[in-house]
Amino acid sequence: MTRRKHSIDVTELKQIAQTQPDLLRPLIQAVLQEVLETEMDEALQAGKHERSAERLGYRSGYYRRGLVTRVGQLELRVPQDRQGHFNTAVFERYQRSEKALVAALAEMYIQGVSTHSFMRQSPTPVWPSQSPSVLAESG
Repeated sequence: MTRRKHSIDVTELKQIAQTQPDLLRPLIQAVLQEVLETEMDEALQAGKHERSAERLGYRSGYYRRGLVTRVGQLELRVPQDRQGHFNTAVFERYQRSEKALVAALAEMYIQGVSTHSFMRQSPTPVWPSQSPSVLAESG
């Protein structure tokens, strides 16, 4: 099997650094996207558009997945295979938020940190569409 080298284009990184005031979120999103593509190539034992006798299946597009992390909301394109057997190690099947973030929120809840002070101190909104009252009810 010929290996397709996955890499993030340096010019793409320069463009992100120049246009984005928040460099970390797009950088993490780009790295996670490359990890997903590499996992799919390894699962199928063939790269995208590659013909080989060792191929175990075929790609079948992508689905969008939002993932809430400590650096903010990430929008990922998760590859699919035709048989529906591909599972990524990046996140679990129904996981929508980073485990470390959920653990930190639970710890703050146990320590009695109010949602108002949490929202005020948070550098990026954790759940941008949620108000503090909704967060308090979900805890």
